[in-house]
Amino acid sequence: MKLKIKRKDKVVVISGKDKGKTGEVLELIAGDAFTPARVLIARVNMVTKHKKPTQTDPGGITKIEAPLSLSNVMLVDPKTSKPTRVRVKTAANGDKSRVAVKSGETIV
Repeated sequence: MKLKIKRKDKVVVISGKDKGKTGEVLELIAGDAFTPARVLIARVNMVTKHKKPTQTDPGGITKIEAPLSLSNVMLVDPKTSKPTRVRVKTAANGDKSRVAVKSGETIV
């Protein structure tokens, strides 16, 4: 599966309880025929986790990020800072680059 979003991209959540929040992509979890692709975003979709104490960790209740479905996020346009779709443009020499549909700006 070819994903148009990569690690360290800035994305915005477009649906769900965290709609409108933006953050940096920490991890991409590829899906298969039965499960959708998921994405882990910094400081978005926070859930509480109960951890047992170990010899090195005191344990307790902590907050961590939970994965979101890739269909619930959109890439942020580098020019306008608004959500945009992504198009892949192939140059004459065969190099591929991601381009924001709204502004036409190349995404690094």
